[in-house]
Amino acid sequence: MTFRADDLIERRRLRRKLTFWRVAAFLIVLLGLAGLSAWFYRADLGGTASDHIAKVRIEGTITQDDELVGRLEKIRKSPQVKGVILAIDSPGGTTAGAEYIYDEVRKLAADKPVAAEVGSLGASAAYMIATATDHIVARQTSIVGSIGVLIQYPDLSGLMDKLGVKLEEVKSAPLKAEPSPFKPTSDAAREMVRKLIMDSYDWFVGIVAERRHMSRDQVLPLADGSVFSGRQAVANKLVDALGGEDEAVAWLGTKGVDAKLKVVEWKSTRRGSFFLPDSLAGLAAQALGLPQGNGDLLRELGADRLFLDGLVSVWHP
Repeated sequence: MTFRADDLIERRRLRRKLTFWRVAAFLIVLLGLAGLSAWFYRADLGGTASDHIAKVRIEGTITQDDELVGRLEKIRKSPQVKGVILAIDSPGGTTAGAEYIYDEVRKLAADKPVAAEVGSLGASAAYMIATATDHIVARQTSIVGSIGVLIQYPDLSGLMDKLGVKLEEVKSAPLKAEPSPFKPTSDAAREMVRKLIMDSYDWFVGIVAERRHMSRDQVLPLADGSVFSGRQAVANKLVDALGGEDEAVAWLGTKGVDAKLKVVEWKSTRRGSFFLPDSLAGLAAQALGLPQGNGDLLRELGADRLFLDGLVSVWHP
């Protein structure tokens, strides 16, 4: 009987210990979930839940970027963001993609002061996006401008003749699927494309005139595709001031934003590349001397520019 009583007592002790550790494990899991939720919340706020100035990078070739537009919308709705800096370093891209981002930046600027900080390059469609902000700063040696629109396509007809390849086609009208890379461009097709280009060019010039508070006659001499240094851009009123992040923050200060607030980058939520995971893409970018941020390696190499569809506003060095 003594052995059975001791055994019963020991079993009760084990049950109490087991219950304690079960409760402890449950609490640890709850704390972990709470911490994970807080981490995701901070990630959506660029890493902080306190008042701050949000910074968003617009780099590489510009296309219709749903992720970027969604990020700008979150910034607009965040009460912790008091001001915004768009860090632009891009040769441009598709006009439709730039228009999409431009419209979202204008919505953002209606609620919060927004400045653009041009790095090495803010040309073509990238400059269009910069004009959506209310203040543009650029380095003295930044490249700005290249206001214009183009369509480029190859003429492979000579190569096809050499290879003995002949194109046969049946179409509903002469201008259907024109211009074609498989035959020389007709005068009618060239005129059709030119009308399309000039209509979009007129729209682009109008945006610059409106946003830079200039007349159309003032913009037209600057909208011949020319690029300008930051110094020249200031002189031509395409840029407001020379400088970088500090100057952008100082301007935000004139709009009621506390200049002492921390500048927090709201990074892309993309993870890796279609061709390479994050780790391999980072190593490859490092070996090639390319940025190791959130950009796709192929975007950094410029390969995506080879497959731009539609009207394009891009500067090719």
